[in-house]
Amino acid sequence: MCGIAGWIDFERNLMEERATAEKMTRTMRDRGPDDEGLWLSPHAALGHRRLSIIDLEGGRQPMVAEENGQPVAVLVYTGEVYNFRELRAELASLGHPFRTHSDTEVVLRAYLQWGASFAERFNGMFAFALWDVREHKLLLVRDRMGIKPLYYAPTPHGVLFGSEPKAILANPLIRAEVDDDGLRELLLFCKTPGHAVYRGMREVRPGHILTVTREGARERAYWKLESRPHTDDLKTTVRTVRELLEDIVARQLISDVPLCTLLSGGLDSSAITALAQRALLAQGAGPVRSFAVDFVNNERDFKPDAFRGTPDGPFVADVVRHIVSEHTDIVLSPHQLMDPEARAAVLGARDLPISMGDMDTSMYLLFRAIRQHSTVALSGESADEVFGGYSWFHDPQAIEMPTFPWMSTSSRHIGSRTRALAPELLARLRLDEYIQDRYQEALAEVPRLEGETGLERRMREVFYLHLTRWLQILLDRKDRMSMATGLEVRVPFCDHRLVEYLFNVPWSMKTFDGREKSLLRAATADVLPRSVVERRKSPYPSTQDPEYGRFLRHQLAALLMDEHAPVRPMLDPAQTRALVVGDGEDGNQPARASAEQVLMLNSWLVRYDVRRVSSAPPGEGVLGAGAVSRRP
Repeated sequence: MCGIAGWIDFERNLMEERATAEKMTRTMRDRGPDDEGLWLSPHAALGHRRLSIIDLEGGRQPMVAEENGQPVAVLVYTGEVYNFRELRAELASLGHPFRTHSDTEVVLRAYLQWGASFAERFNGMFAFALWDVREHKLLLVRDRMGIKPLYYAPTPHGVLFGSEPKAILANPLIRAEVDDDGLRELLLFCKTPGHAVYRGMREVRPGHILTVTREGARERAYWKLESRPHTDDLKTTVRTVRELLEDIVARQLISDVPLCTLLSGGLDSSAITALAQRALLAQGAGPVRSFAVDFVNNERDFKPDAFRGTPDGPFVADVVRHIVSEHTDIVLSPHQLMDPEARAAVLGARDLPISMGDMDTSMYLLFRAIRQHSTVALSGESADEVFGGYSWFHDPQAIEMPTFPWMSTSSRHIGSRTRALAPELLARLRLDEYIQDRYQEALAEVPRLEGETGLERRMREVFYLHLTRWLQILLDRKDRMSMATGLEVRVPFCDHRLVEYLFNVPWSMKTFDGREKSLLRAATADVLPRSVVERRKSPYPSTQDPEYGRFLRHQLAALLMDEHAPVRPMLDPAQTRALVVGDGEDGNQPARASAEQVLMLNSWLVRYDVRRVSSAPPGEGVLGAGAVSRRP
């Protein structure tokens, strides 16, 4: 796992731009703490920061393929191709020489053999840039599910690119500007594919290749979800899910550095941990190492709600006893969650004020603690989107609403994140209209199955919306929090073979036992303790310690006292003061979300020197005339 950055310019001599190219590359040092490389030519600069996972000595980048002593292709790559050994054997049989044992060289040689169709052969999570020296052509490629990020910004004579926006913002050709659509994306929990928030910047869509030449850029899909009839009976379907999961987990255990699993005591992470334990023991390795997050005094503070019916701790303990993993609990205090340096690290990892509050900070702290023991972790992320685990999947009212199901009561969803914002700003942004426009765009993409009607037709839409609009939020969060600590997190449930198979399983079969994630439960029940098999869905934990809510109110009060705080023109003073007063809202999640949004927005405006937040004529933007953020 690594970070990449680069610059293509067909008019400028980039041999003279080493300092800028190095600056772009070094913004990726947290993603790649082990090594740095830069390759320069007159029209291409490719930078790489490496986190060494496979072939620690031979996998250095940028990697260059040569013919007759001359470079023909150069690659900077982040991620893992899990079937690289099979591909390596095939390419070797076709006459390709190999100098290393890395998957990076397999990707490079695959391009030389199969051209732009090479991406279709990879099983993995990846984002990479390949410069074809002979044709003066750049390929930016992103994995099918969008597990690894890849951003770009067109310029008058080429393109800038990087694993994160900060790499592009390090180049003087682009500034941190955000227009109205960017603000809308920030405020709504719905990620529009390709949208990068910063004006002039884009994100390569999952399953797409962007090709850049002197003539311009074009993007094409090499993979997309397809609808087809499901012909397997229930028994065969359950067996196929189990066989796929065993193969996926075994592949994703490949590593030349210490590896572990993330364990919450829920069905998803417990299944991955149990299957990893079985695979490691079968290899004569193991036991698997597992890590869980918890909070000081969580047993005292925990109160069941509509989403979290039970704390994680007892179920984690059941799994550890059942499979006999080597386990560590990472227990966090309110003071750690409130630590200014940790909160600043979260913003620096995100590059944007898109926040899940203490859940982001706790995830960052969890990954930082894990990194002291392991470099790779397997996660249960995305099982809910693939198998149908969220409560709203099973709420007829939410399913029938003509919007994204997780926004089934749109005003409640928007209100929790925009409560403190100025009415004139909200009136200008027309968030309800924006949601509906994005919803209709997404519906138009859904691959239909001839003859499918009623609930089955609607549930196909629901799964498509989650896999393409909701899951991206969670994958992006996990990637940023993990890579900010130099930890590679793998997501077995995002294997495209499993996603393709389950996308076409009828809803009636996915819920055959009347519960959520019926197929996953049936496929893994034999390796799990009964308590976990019977446990209801519980999301990633959030602290319920009232001290954390008081901290947010104190921070918000200090912000309101700062006349120069750049976020102030965006706020409704009365609503913001109400959040400060609190009135017993220290444990109220919507109130906390509003406070977190305001604090994160202000920190972002200051830190990133956002010069303009407007789609209006200069001086008439949503911040008010002349209201731009400036570093103090």
